[in-house]
This record gives sequence, C-alpha cells and structure tokens, in this order.
Amino acid sequence: MATNDFPIAEAKRIDMVDYLASLGYQPRKIRGQDYWYLSPFREEHTASFKVNRKLNLFYDFGIGQGGSIVDFGMLFHHCTIPQILEKLQSFLSFHRHQVISQPPPVGPAPDFSSEEKKIRVIGDAPITSPALLHYLEVRRIPLQLSQQFCREISYSLYGKDYYAIGFKNDAGGYELRNPYFKGSSSPKATTFIDNGASEVSVYEGFFSFLSFLMIYQEKNLPVTNYLVLNSLSFFKKSRGLMERHQAIHLYLDRDKAGIDQTHQALALDRKYQDCSHIYGSYKDLNQFLVHSNLVQTTKHSQNNLKKLRPG
Repeated sequence: MATNDFPIAEAKRIDMVDYLASLGYQPRKIRGQDYWYLSPFREEHTASFKVNRKLNLFYDFGIGQGGSIVDFGMLFHHCTIPQILEKLQSFLSFHRHQVISQPPPVGPAPDFSSEEKKIRVIGDAPITSPALLHYLEVRRIPLQLSQQFCREISYSLYGKDYYAIGFKNDAGGYELRNPYFKGSSSPKATTFIDNGASEVSVYEGFFSFLSFLMIYQEKNLPVTNYLVLNSLSFFKKSRGLMERHQAIHLYLDRDKAGIDQTHQALALDRKYQDCSHIYGSYKDLNQFLVHSNLVQTTKHSQNNLKKLRPG
C-alpha cells in the first residue's frame, strides 16, 4: 500500500492507548493523562513506558526514544513507514467504534471497574466481517472449515468494543484471535471433540487444529478424537482424558515450551507419540501450512470438510 492511501496525519490521530490494548498491553498506572506501561520493547518490572493521551505521544525512558504512533509502530513491528501505515489502516477496521484520538475531557482519567478490565463477550455470529475473512485467508484456513468450529465474536475491553475469530472451549469461554489481538474470555478451558475414536490428537491452539484438518482433509486418515489445549498449561490437567485413549498423537509447538512438554510426555507413557516432525523447522502446523505449497481447497475438497465434524 502506498503511503498516500492512508495519510500519516490521519494515522497519527489513532489513539495509542487503544492500539496498545489491541496488542495486549494495559497501563500499570494512570496519572492524569499519562498512561504508564511495562515497556513493549523489553522485559521489566517497573513501568517506564509513558503515553500522554492528550498529546497522543509516547516516550520510553529505557531507550530514550519517543514519538507518535507511527514511530512506535516502526520500532515495535520492525517495519517501514508504508508498512506501518498499512497495519494501522487495517487496525481501524477491527474496531466497532472510532479510535481516533480526540481532546480528552477535563477531569481525572477514567477509573475502570474490575469488570471493564475483563474481556466480556457481547455478540456471537457467523464469520462475515471482510477483515476477519481476509485474516483467515492469510492464515490459509478456508471459510467453510472455520465456520464449522469458529464464530465471529464481538467483545468489550476497557470500555471499547472489538471483534475477533472465536473458538469455543468446553466451559463456554472463547479463544479470541485477530491480527492485533490474542486473548480469551472466561472461563478458560480445553476443547475436546469426541468422534468416538480410540486415539486422540492433541494441539496447543485452534489454528494448529484447523491447519491439521486443512492439510489432511483428503488423506483418508483413521478417525481420531481431537483435544485443543488452548494453553499448554492445561496439559497436566488433561492427562487423564488423553490416557484413556490407546494412542496420543502430539502436535505441540516446536518452541522450547512445546518441545520440553513433548519430551516429558514421551517419558510418561508409550501411548504418547511426537508428531511434530511433520512440520519440520516450522513452529507449528499453521506456520507450516502458510509457507507450504499446498493447493488451495477445490470444490471436491470443500465437500470433504463436511465429514470432519460429528453430527
């Protein structure tokens, strides 16, 4: 996208507090119009990153740099001006309300209640948003497949409304994903899909699960149950469920945490099988899918998707 498609002046009016929230950063303290954060650029225990909401400018005392949201985006995303303008323009499409900075009201900064600090689901519908459809396309997950397991979820956080792809867990909460946000609504739990099989396939996240179905939809694999952990921290709690099966196929991420957990599982029981070799040097199944030369789904393969979910 050329820079003149989205003027820098307009990009600089995007509220930095909202943008940081979409990236998963919330202020540790608010003093007047100064919002203090743990720096997005490093690990720290004392907030040294300040956003003045009235001026809509940041300053990071740890690195001695500051500026507008464009300056921040170039540093945070390691990208050029045209690239950050494209990201910021896309960011706007994921907000139900305007996030353009306006002169703040006179008086103290808002004091959010404990409920406003939590993700609250306010809407649940089929996936139709063009921005989310594009997000699925980028991650190479066909709409027909995603519609079987996911919903378009509207949610509120810190007084603002957002929307994302939602994957429901067995306790009624949702894993939420869009290009700018990774989070979950309460309660957080695993998702178990019971096909009545004697074997189970285990994934850390739902995009790995959907990628597996996409990759193997025409391979006529044996029927298996599916367990999406939604967090690696649920692995230990899920052992009872997993070990009721005759075989446990692990498709965990190939990062340190995932590899360590796989090695620990292999030492527990011969039922556990490490299947991560199929995505080789890639971190997970979705990264493998995105970078592979797999042909996009045809009408024939789309019909096969109907067989993947019971009922």
